[in-house]
Amino acid sequence: MTISVGDSIPEMTLVKATADGPAPVTTAELFGGRTVALFSVPGAFTPTCSARHLPGFVDNAEAMKARGVDEVVCVSVNDAFVMKAWGESANATGKVTMIADGNADFSKALGLTFDGSAYGMGVRGQRFSMIVKDGKVAELNIEPPGAFGVSSAEHLMGQLA
Repeated sequence: MTISVGDSIPEMTLVKATADGPAPVTTAELFGGRTVALFSVPGAFTPTCSARHLPGFVDNAEAMKARGVDEVVCVSVNDAFVMKAWGESANATGKVTMIADGNADFSKALGLTFDGSAYGMGVRGQRFSMIVKDGKVAELNIEPPGAFGVSSAEHLMGQLA
């Protein structure tokens, strides 16, 4: 079942890319008692994700924080080393927290996966964005396959107004 507005984020441990290497972070630590702009991309270094999705959140991170967002978080079905390298290459350090969902456990728990096996990618997280307030989904924007629009930073900014 797909997560919906009003639902709680599932309790689990993810992996955060840090300067010191991979570090565990629970969803309670990440989302509890705060407002988080979360977005998911199918893969680090992939065309739309690298050219448009992540850069939009990097460019708008400060504006989101000015509108009450405590942290901007990117999640992808990649390992923490790839997420760290991607974040560094996109100048996301200090603006967007890069979270690895290496086995797609988080994406599966949200009910937001797709099978990219035909492209050699295996199970991946769908492209989406959400605003999470104190561990509950306040806004949810899920892209149809192949699209990029409602999960963009610009669309999410409109929901923060």
